[in-house]
Amino acid sequence: MDSNLTKAIEQLNNGIYTCTLCKGDIIYTSTERGVKPLLDWLDNNINLKDFSAADKVVGKAAAFLYVLLEVKDVYAPVMSESAFYTLARNGVQPYCDKLVKRIINRTSTGFCPVEEAVMAITEPKEAINIIKNSLINMHNI
Repeated sequence: MDSNLTKAIEQLNNGIYTCTLCKGDIIYTSTERGVKPLLDWLDNNINLKDFSAADKVVGKAAAFLYVLLEVKDVYAPVMSESAFYTLARNGVQPYCDKLVKRIINRTSTGFCPVEEAVMAITEPKEAINIIKNSLINMHNI
């Protein structure tokens, strides 16, 4: 684990942020939940190539977005198996404390709907519109 990932994990463990990315002296943070900050950085063309990321929970949808953001490595206390393998297959080093079969939704009544929406997808670029549509559908319910 390099110093950038260590710094990102320290920022995450401070308890304020849900997601942190570090590279040298540059740090990006977010307090938003889910994949929203990742989509925002992607949509705004923020260059996160070779950054190290630490995130509260990483499912397959977030993994696809991290791949598209071209980060170097990702740590999460909880990561789904599909996220772990998606990151690894696409050249992003995954780290986690707990590997789980699937990510549970926020109400603990089932699986994360965004992760479920991309479960059959294998290519990161195919996942973007599915993730965005899934978020729109969640907010319209």
